[in-house]
Amino acid sequence: MLGAVLFFYFFGYRFYGKLIEDKLIKPSDDPTPATTMRDGVDFVPAKKPILFGHHFASIAGAGPIIGPIVALASFGWLAALGWIAIGNVFIGAVHDYLTLMISVRNKGASVADIAERAMSKRAKNIFSIFLYLALLLVVTVFGMVGAKTLVAQPGMVIPTFFLIPVAMVFGWAVYVKNYPLIPATVIVVMLNIGAIYVGFHYPLSLPEESLFGLKPLNLWFLILMIYAGIASVLPVNILLQPRDYIATFNLYVAMFLGFIAILFVRPEMHAPPIITTFSDSKGPIWPMLFVLVACGAVSGFHSLVSSGTTSKQMSSEKDGKAIAFGGMLLEGTLAVMTLVMVGAGLYWVAPAGSGIDMGRYGIREVLTSGGWVVAFGNGFGSVVSEMLPFVGFSIASMIAMTALKTFILTTLDSSTRIARFIIEESLGKSSPIFANKYVALLLVIVPSYLLGTSSGYTKIWPVFGATNQLIAALALMVVSTYLVGVRKPAKFTLIPAIFMIVTTIAALAWQALEFFTGVTPNYFLGYLSIILILLALFVGYEGFSVFYRLEGKKKEEALAEI
Repeated sequence: MLGAVLFFYFFGYRFYGKLIEDKLIKPSDDPTPATTMRDGVDFVPAKKPILFGHHFASIAGAGPIIGPIVALASFGWLAALGWIAIGNVFIGAVHDYLTLMISVRNKGASVADIAERAMSKRAKNIFSIFLYLALLLVVTVFGMVGAKTLVAQPGMVIPTFFLIPVAMVFGWAVYVKNYPLIPATVIVVMLNIGAIYVGFHYPLSLPEESLFGLKPLNLWFLILMIYAGIASVLPVNILLQPRDYIATFNLYVAMFLGFIAILFVRPEMHAPPIITTFSDSKGPIWPMLFVLVACGAVSGFHSLVSSGTTSKQMSSEKDGKAIAFGGMLLEGTLAVMTLVMVGAGLYWVAPAGSGIDMGRYGIREVLTSGGWVVAFGNGFGSVVSEMLPFVGFSIASMIAMTALKTFILTTLDSSTRIARFIIEESLGKSSPIFANKYVALLLVIVPSYLLGTSSGYTKIWPVFGATNQLIAALALMVVSTYLVGVRKPAKFTLIPAIFMIVTTIAALAWQALEFFTGVTPNYFLGYLSIILILLALFVGYEGFSVFYRLEGKKKEEALAEI
């Protein structure tokens, strides 16, 4: 499985990625917005390896872990594997790369701002509202997941927070003192590994009784919201860039151990390749599989990172393909490794007479009791500890969960920053007060905190998967319209856009039906699904109208030339 996907990804990057780069972008040596608009806060040129780390850490998060595990448990691993392989190369990587490069060509504008230039002001306003609400949900959920993990796994507290000052010192050493990147990286990686070791032996827990009137979960959530707010307004080269760069090495270590363990142990897949084409809990394999598996195949959130932060830090257009197209393929590789670790490291049914503890090694049992974080950690721990018995199951599992936890925080602070950008872009032009980054930040942090502490996000989360894929569909529509406007072939994005719009609307329609007619109807989510469908149809209509108008104009100009 791993070998086949890596082989396919290599040729996807080498040939299809090159085709997209040459036909649609043709990178130039012109200065990028990071240089021409440098402000020392958001627009700051980054070294290519550091920017790759930031971009990958921001897009990866927990997405390539959650989706494949849920899809495996619902439909089997085969369909998920196919979607991760094909969807990644032909839709996801193209989506990430083009939204990055078009943003770079438009002064680092967000995908919502580009929607106004390519379509209309109405499309931009609707899209901005849509993105803002989606990002509030991302900030809330990843903040709560991070807080719950710190409560459940106190050994992660030290490595999580120790990384912040280390990253700031690293950024200062590399950017201010021009310390060589490689030795600086080696030092901080060793410090990071040491922090994981210390955290394992000296876990830190908050007392069960209330502190400042807050229980441990809400207090950790508040701390993480404060951290995300500070990180989102600091200059990117002070904390965001170096922290995300260092964080990637947590995952690189975990992925390296995982790959070597799979090759050494050669575990048998215990999960079935095909379970059903209609899951009782998730619905039909089409369209629901394509909504469940987002990151790893295609994710609308990536367009927000590409156009929200990465485009403002890229120092050369020629770095774009490696950062965005390559970053997406690496995320797909992580998603496939997740399928193997959970499908082979855990059991679907216990072998007869084995005496295996299914509470620790059963896929469905672990998902029910501990969720996807524990399922990934246990599967990883099972395979890696078989290769390295002296490491042991507990430490191997913690390595995996620490890497995942680190990426949850990178997604949290990047999402907060992007949401702030969208408020400044959409409201700042009409009312100067919203152009103030601290005012914009409050409009992100306060609603997210209220949503999290009231558990209101749990009512909206069931439709978030479809919302995320809807963003990808609409971003591809915006890119298609833009390409026609600059006289470039749009078929590479228009066909995926149509597929994603139809698939996402079908998923929302199925969910709406379930919400209205289920055993316990949820009319709020049902009507919310219908609203999302109407928003998708509106932006899709705007896109197709502009698309066909520009196509018609292009044909008229061609006839006039003849």
